[in-house]
Amino acid sequence: MTTMESLIGLVNRIQRACTVLGDYGGADGALPTLWEALPSVAVVGGQSSGKSSVLESVVGRDFLPRGSGIVTRRPLVLQLHKTEAGQQEYAEFLHLPRRKFTDFALVRKEIQDDTDRLTGKTKQISPVPIHLSIYSPNVVNLTLIDLPGLTKVAVEGQPESIVQDIENMVRSYVEKPNSIILAISPANQDIATSDAIKLAREVDPTGERTFGVLTKLDLMDKGTNALDVLEGRSYRLQHPWVGIVNRSQADINKNVDMIVARKKEREYFATSPDYSHLASKMGSEYLAKLLSKHLEAVIKARIPSITSLINKSIDELESEMDHLGRPIAVDAGAQLYTILELCRAFERIFREHLDGGRAGGDRIYGVFDNQLPTALKKLPFDRYLSLQNVRKVISESDGYQPHLIAPEQGYRRLIEGALSYFRGPAEASVDAVHFVLKELVRKSIGETQELKRFPTFQAELAAASYEALERFREDGRKTTTRLVDMESAYLTVDFFRKLPQEVEKSPNPATPNADRYGETHFRRIASNVSSYIVMVSDTLRNTIPKAVVHCQVREAKRSLLNHFYTQVGRKEGKQLAQLLDEDPALMERRQQCAKRLELYKSARDEIDAVSWAR
Repeated sequence: MTTMESLIGLVNRIQRACTVLGDYGGADGALPTLWEALPSVAVVGGQSSGKSSVLESVVGRDFLPRGSGIVTRRPLVLQLHKTEAGQQEYAEFLHLPRRKFTDFALVRKEIQDDTDRLTGKTKQISPVPIHLSIYSPNVVNLTLIDLPGLTKVAVEGQPESIVQDIENMVRSYVEKPNSIILAISPANQDIATSDAIKLAREVDPTGERTFGVLTKLDLMDKGTNALDVLEGRSYRLQHPWVGIVNRSQADINKNVDMIVARKKEREYFATSPDYSHLASKMGSEYLAKLLSKHLEAVIKARIPSITSLINKSIDELESEMDHLGRPIAVDAGAQLYTILELCRAFERIFREHLDGGRAGGDRIYGVFDNQLPTALKKLPFDRYLSLQNVRKVISESDGYQPHLIAPEQGYRRLIEGALSYFRGPAEASVDAVHFVLKELVRKSIGETQELKRFPTFQAELAAASYEALERFREDGRKTTTRLVDMESAYLTVDFFRKLPQEVEKSPNPATPNADRYGETHFRRIASNVSSYIVMVSDTLRNTIPKAVVHCQVREAKRSLLNHFYTQVGRKEGKQLAQLLDEDPALMERRQQCAKRLELYKSARDEIDAVSWAR
């Protein structure tokens, strides 16, 4: 195999592999980078310009649908693979990867059937390409893209937008810098009206990427010829024009073999009084060799940039593989190790949230600095210590015997009743911090990249964390309410000893119990109790956060997954494997990434080998 065949065959193999992996382009213009970097030939022409016949002449097989009007309704990505002499010719479709077609009439039928499956049996078009590979000793290594024929008028059954739709589709292929344009024009029409040349001039104004092909030379009026075009006088391109003589409709109807048709084409040019001096540079065989030679030059020129692109892509794919994680081992020991590593990664991020390395932990301080003080200030002590309520509580505490000096039982009952209000803010602080910790667990699981591939394990880890946080919340609730109960259980005596001991005597001993003291006395009692409650509030404002942090935050940092570790350690291999059941979409993504990585590495090695052989 020559170096040229090696280079073009390599490009074909890479493009074929890209196609199998779905790493190919389409009419939406969003071509993946490797395919975009590799050259291919886009066949452009107006309807009935002879595009299909040119392709069949290049291939040497009759395999494309025929008919009047729009026949090619989807792009056909045709990859020709040269095989060893004597091997049987066959074709393969991407959508039928395990089926080899040796009957090319069935290839034509499948192209038509697959088009109809997508567009229906109408005259609609679709940008979704059909991928066909032909393996034959009679072809050159090429990738050709047959595009729908350009048209000027929508016919019955087509939307008015089809003219622009076809042009946009064709343009999306030919405007790519690595696309070689094969512009097909019929010789029996004025070249100035050629749709293919018009579009090629717009996307390739210098003509560097355009090859002009004249068809239907044998159908020109007698006494006329196309020498002005073929010799570059009418419209000059940087590459020579090539004339083609396709099979006549009568030959097609008679199923004249393509090999015979090629022979007749050679005889036509050799014996033509107009074109015999150009015979060596005319015909479909010459066109195929010309395109191959040009492809070789393009590939050689682009090898450095293609290699650079491949190396960059390999680095990106390897980085993505590291991000996705390697496949899980099957033995229980390795699976347990993986689970522990995942837990450590999660705990590290969770602690970073609490300690300030990541956002979120500051919300716990917000509970202590804002929510708790605000809740304490909103407690209804003004209503509870109203003159009416104080008189009621004191009087009920005295019973049938009035107090002699100070209403101690009344004081105690008032204070105990007031202190009970602190339970609400204490428990609310516990719940608020619990909510923050749960949210940080959820965020930490989402931010732990290693966990993304294991949705089942994520759910188990979240459930175990929430269960632990629930235990910590219960401990926090018990501790904070115990702080409130402690304040009720033993009052600070020194506070009351420092109060002025005044007794207000009633001027009328016969007044009822409820009025045995005046309003000033009850106001002083309310003021004293209020001062004591303020003192206790200040104390609880400092001790409740300590209790919450000790019971919830500190324990979450130290032992969030301790119980989970114990449970995991008791699991058997099958149960561990179930925990590490990956997201199918991620598994598919890793598999595709691995295949692409293998493709790119293989492409790099093959390009290097061919480059050294030159």
